[in-house]
Amino acid sequence: MPIEIEIDHAKRLVTAKAHGVVRLQDVLDYFEALAASGAMPYPKLFDARQLDSRLSEEDMQVLGERVRANAVHDPRGAIAAVVTTPEARTAIQRFRELGGARRPVEIFATLEGARAWLASR
Repeated sequence: MPIEIEIDHAKRLVTAKAHGVVRLQDVLDYFEALAASGAMPYPKLFDARQLDSRLSEEDMQVLGERVRANAVHDPRGAIAAVVTTPEARTAIQRFRELGGARRPVEIFATLEGARAWLASR
C-alpha cells in the first residue's frame, strides 16, 4: 500500500507514511480509512520523505472536491508533513492549498520537528 496508516485511538493520533508512487486513488483510500475509523479529527503525522507524487492538476481538483465534502467531519486535525525533496514539498503545498479544510498544515524537514509541533497543539 503506497500510504501506510497507523491510527492510535488511545493517543488520538494518525501516523501515515508514503512509500513510492502515490496516485489519486491512494489518497482517496487514505481519506476513506480516516473517515471509516473516526480519525478525521485526530492530528496527523504524514511522513512524505519517500513520496513520489503522480497527482495531476485534474487529480488535485478531485482531491479539492473530496476535502470540501469531508467538511462533514469537522473539526479535522492538524497535519504535520515531513518532506525531504522539492517534489514532496510541492505536493504537500498543493494539498495545503485545497479549499475547505479549516486546520493547520505545516511542513517539516524532520520527524522530530513534526512531532514536537503536533505535541504543542
